Amino acid sequence: MKQQAKKTYNLKPTTLNLPSELLYQLALTEVPNIGCVHAKVLAQEFGSAEKIFKAKQQLLEKMEGIGEVRAKSIKSFTDFSKAEEEIKFIEKYKIKPLFLTDKNYPQRLLNCYDSPTLLFYKGPADLNASKIISIVGTRNHTDYGKQITEKLIKELSSQNVLIVSGMAFGIDAIAHKASMKNDLATVGVLAHGLDQIYPPEHSNFAKDMLKHGGGLLTEFRSNTKPDKHNFPTRNRIVAGMSDATIVIETGIKGGSMITAELANGYNKDVFAIPGKVNDNKSEGCNYLIKNNKAMLLTDAQELIEVMGWEEKSQKTNIKFQKELFIELSKDEKIIVDILKEKEMVSIDEINIRSGLNSSAVAAAILNLELQSVVASLPGKLYRLN
Repeated sequence: MKQQAKKTYNLKPTTLNLPSELLYQLALTEVPNIGCVHAKVLAQEFGSAEKIFKAKQQLLEKMEGIGEVRAKSIKSFTDFSKAEEEIKFIEKYKIKPLFLTDKNYPQRLLNCYDSPTLLFYKGPADLNASKIISIVGTRNHTDYGKQITEKLIKELSSQNVLIVSGMAFGIDAIAHKASMKNDLATVGVLAHGLDQIYPPEHSNFAKDMLKHGGGLLTEFRSNTKPDKHNFPTRNRIVAGMSDATIVIETGIKGGSMITAELANGYNKDVFAIPGKVNDNKSEGCNYLIKNNKAMLLTDAQELIEVMGWEEKSQKTNIKFQKELFIELSKDEKIIVDILKEKEMVSIDEINIRSGLNSSAVAAAILNLELQSVVASLPGKLYRLN
């Protein structure tokens, strides 16, 4: 019998995020032994998924954390059929794939060690808005929880905050709906692919979220079911892409507590609404406050003050002037140009976008800090002085 010819992929280099690069991005998430942490290391080194697959095995083996086994997994990967099918879905439904190196990728997530390699996004909301908070809580909320959630979001309406939650019943749904009511964009992070909405009862208001300038975000491909183990994975995105996580009502166990613990692990601010000591729906919130894992929160003004949002006056397009008086090296100039674009930037984003190795970035940032050009912020974030 004649042996069937092996299908090969000799793709010509193209601009990033066009189908050739996207094929490799999708394939990277399928390579055995290559998880989010390893993919991030590779992306920082090579800058694109295509370059990762085309790198020499010897070079891959020498990389810290990769080694021989993972290098062989990359070089021996040949089955691009699933990636091809996913591209058809992406193109048909106008999904925005966001790879680690994409400028529209939620940059706050890059500061998390386990940043998703590839995200799928639908909607107009800016995932890198200047102010982002996540609101989480129990599915079986009380009237008190509902009222607090709605009041808090109403009080935040003047701040133009992006509200992130998980599209679940209860506090999540209340947060999304209250955001739309108060003309705030809201993003739902899903534990399944964008070909469905779970719970299905939320399909209509998911469409409303898109119409109101919000979005739907997931790291799961189409045809991925909302299996139980996907929800904790989803929760790390809710925690990681936000400046702060607010827990409204929760028991001592559950998804909201997982999200709060993740946010703490990412050096994010966590707030909790206190409740009655004998109310099991506030047991988790009270526990977080008691154990210094969350700051007690009673109204939006407290949040605004802690986050320093009231101190941030409306910024004009004032150009960075210190470079007129300080002679910057080539590496320092690259980093300053990146910091000019946004209010604050994570060290991981600087590493990826600068094209410099981590030691060169560290040296340049240290010099910039010594010259008072750059200030370091909690959570490995940096901004221009």
